Amino acid sequence: MTKRGLVLAGGGLAGIAWETGVLRGIADESPATARALLDSDLLVGTSAGSAVAAQLASGLELAALFDRQIAPSSTEINPNVGIDEITALFITAMTRPNTTKADKLRKIGAIALSTQTVSEAVRREVIAHRLPTHDWPDRALRISAIDTATGELVAFDRTSGVGLVDAVAASCAVPGIWPPVTIGERRFMDGGIGSAVNLSLADGCDVVVALIPQGRSAPSPFGGGAAAEVAAGGAFGVFADEDSLAAFGANPLDPACRAPSALAGREQGRRVAAEVANFLAG
Repeated sequence: MTKRGLVLAGGGLAGIAWETGVLRGIADESPATARALLDSDLLVGTSAGSAVAAQLASGLELAALFDRQIAPSSTEINPNVGIDEITALFITAMTRPNTTKADKLRKIGAIALSTQTVSEAVRREVIAHRLPTHDWPDRALRISAIDTATGELVAFDRTSGVGLVDAVAASCAVPGIWPPVTIGERRFMDGGIGSAVNLSLADGCDVVVALIPQGRSAPSPFGGGAAAEVAAGGAFGVFADEDSLAAFGANPLDPACRAPSALAGREQGRRVAAEVANFLAG
């Protein structure tokens, strides 16, 4: 029996809105295709994608999730920090000579731990408001995060003994922007630092569709980037097209990007629905 996986990648608030919009657009054109994606045997979420995966697994209808993204107000916080600051942080870590990927992730983790941000409690409240339910679903859901001390990629699920809100908060803890999340004796940061996609967490799936809120040619500090990762894994990747990238604006962490990103995602979802349907049909 074919096992299907839906992988939802990182990309800030723009990514949450866009991924929701893409699924809504696919449902407009092909309800059966959207249902096949939503009913995937495994959901994998990284950073922004962890919030979308948890929202989808909550059972709340896709139309309602989309309406939340285009609503004029939200409980999101504008960090007033953008991509340039995050890029500067990466440059600091990545320019160290003769270091492994784990070394670089640990360096980023150290920077994340030393950066002044809002408190964990304040940030956790924001994440709690994102999720329609705070209980793990009775289905396969994996949420990525990175241990700041070791650089290890961790996949939380309902057997991990970690609350869903904390797992999503950890996966969304962009270093230098939001505080690392304390779980037991460990501190965790954004699961998308090593890979925005983390396709490896969909191991065991025969057919995988990945929604990736970045351009196909977007560079990666590690490896060949998301496009190479998706190709190597034999997955079908839906990358943000030019119209969607324009809708994201200059700062995908700004709550003001939500509605335009969701609407652009919906239009793109309509355009790619047939391709996704063909891929799923084999």
